[in-house]
Amino acid sequence: MRTAKTCLAAAAAAAMVGFLATPAAAAPSDTTDTTFEVLAGTLDVVTPPTADLGSGAPGGTITGQLGSVTVDDSRAADDASWTATVTATVFQTGTSSPPETVDPEEIDYWSGAATATTGTGTFTPGQATAGDAAPLSSVTPLTAFTHSGGTGGNTATWNPTLVVNVPLDSIAGTYTGTVTHSVA
Repeated sequence: MRTAKTCLAAAAAAAMVGFLATPAAAAPSDTTDTTFEVLAGTLDVVTPPTADLGSGAPGGTITGQLGSVTVDDSRAADDASWTATVTATVFQTGTSSPPETVDPEEIDYWSGAATATTGTGTFTPGQATAGDAAPLSSVTPLTAFTHSGGTGGNTATWNPTLVVNVPLDSIAGTYTGTVTHSVA
């Protein structure tokens, strides 16, 4: 009888091990809810935060480069055209009261050729050479650079030159103003 109980116990234990070792049944398929986000592209312009054009005497000129200006078009448009423009404020010195000023129309701007581009289409400087330089304005935007045609993203970088035609009646001092590039 003892042998029968031992055999019965061993059989029960073996059945239990077999039950516990049986793999779980797998589902024939399963799903995962998945998401991603497509962001809207942008059209941006990035300019240097400051620029020092140098110095000069009344009646002379002061010529200096502004620093790299970059248009970044990540809109991925079928027609990736854009126009960058530039305006300037009145430049003034704080060494006298009222401050002395130099109007933006006394400052010529020329973009020059692109220093770097990416993407397709045609990149055109507003003023390709020094001979094409045009006066800035606080009211009427001057075309700095354009891009026409092409598809998808693109970038253009240029380093514009400013020529200050210092008025004869200018007083000594450091003149400060703002040059603003915009793109649309």
